[in-house]
Amino acid sequence: MKYELLLVELGEDDHFHQNLILEVCMNKFLSLPAVIAAISGITMAIQGTLNSQLYQKTSILAATLVVHIIGTVIALIAVMVARVPLLEYNWLSIPWYLYLGGVLSVVIVGLVALSIPKIGVCNATTAIIIGQVGAALIIDHLGLFGAERLAWNPWQLLGLLFFAAGAKLLFS
Repeated sequence: MKYELLLVELGEDDHFHQNLILEVCMNKFLSLPAVIAAISGITMAIQGTLNSQLYQKTSILAATLVVHIIGTVIALIAVMVARVPLLEYNWLSIPWYLYLGGVLSVVIVGLVALSIPKIGVCNATTAIIIGQVGAALIIDHLGLFGAERLAWNPWQLLGLLFFAAGAKLLFS
């Protein structure tokens, strides 16, 4: 649903419905999936900090390998506890590019661990989020990797500009 179009159609004097629509938007923003994503962001900042410390005590490749081995063990335990039927999936029929998440994970862990000691957790995380949001807008707009195609709207682009301005302040 296009909330900004509804605001335009309602007119400037229809404050009740404008507030109702804004409340719906806020409810979407504060929904369980949004809270889960925010928790993910918190854990990513912690993960990056821990990985960068491990890298400084070992090497970037050793740290990346160890955190992925530990992650693999945890994932295997979760799969066994949840009794996920891995053999029931037709793994060969899945498009090859959907497996690139594993490759990208190694790149992400390594690059984050390298950047944090150089520019700090806040600056690195800000740069990460700028990259994520920019890439996400492109992925949505073009419908890349099987994602639903969602055209940009002026509010998103304005939000990206405000975000970039906020990022500039964070880098100060």
